[in-house]
Amino acid sequence: MNAIEIRNLSKSFRGLYAVDNLNMTVPVGAIYGFIGENGSGKSTTEKLICGHLVADGGEIKLFGKDYTDPGVRVRVGALIENTGCFPGSSVWDNLMMQAINLGLKNPDEEIRRVLHTVRMIEHSKLKFKKCSLGMKQRIGIAMALLGNPALLILDEPINGLDTDGMRIMREILVDITQNYNCTVLISSHILGELEKIATHYGIIRQGKMIMEISAKEMDSRARVFASIKTKDMKGAKAVLKDKYAQVKEEEEYLRVYDVNDTEEIVEYLLKHGHVVSEIKKNKIGLEEYYIELMSQKEEA
Repeated sequence: MNAIEIRNLSKSFRGLYAVDNLNMTVPVGAIYGFIGENGSGKSTTEKLICGHLVADGGEIKLFGKDYTDPGVRVRVGALIENTGCFPGSSVWDNLMMQAINLGLKNPDEEIRRVLHTVRMIEHSKLKFKKCSLGMKQRIGIAMALLGNPALLILDEPINGLDTDGMRIMREILVDITQNYNCTVLISSHILGELEKIATHYGIIRQGKMIMEISAKEMDSRARVFASIKTKDMKGAKAVLKDKYAQVKEEEEYLRVYDVNDTEEIVEYLLKHGHVVSEIKKNKIGLEEYYIELMSQKEEA
């Protein structure tokens, strides 16, 4: 069973389609990275799944049932745009108001659980307006986790966070999926961070899903390259371009694509009078994969 199945979903505003016959499949237990440029339809799709907007057409199923099914709706938690907290109230009181609104039977116990999950139990008495951006994002996730949802939908939860804040957020999201059997749909522009936790990706452009791929499949498709440093970088580049199809400069290195044998490169350069001082083998990451995919679509 899949946590989310979307077929031919469309939503327009004043005749312009924000979501255009979109299809999406999110497996149960996944951390699904939803990727696309600004205005591509990510937030609109998430709002449609949450029932904040009404679709023009198409189908949304959550855990095999229509997304409007009351039994399914209570299994969904979301943080989209803002937390909806009262600035002058404490973290605990904001969560208590939401717990009461949801009709939770043991609100104190549930609030302690979610605060522990998001690493905020020590700050429960702090007023919301005194919290940092990272804290506010974690409070929003705590609000969404009340009632122990099976699906969590997060819109840009790591944007604007510092390095430590992003690390904590990564740990929280992995903890949620591994220990609470929760599926996470997360959109973000910070692809380097998303790459560290996502198990699946959906890439959207102009309202259309152009690719869905697992992290394992993406890794297997990722182009291999060798990063090389020599004393004469310009001369080495000219020599390498005679033998290899794609060579480009990157900061202090030369990057040679689609190479499996680094020793072959070292020997080739040495033969042509260039001594390699450093060489390392790597694969392109999610951000480069995304950029290459977008450029291919533009050319098509």
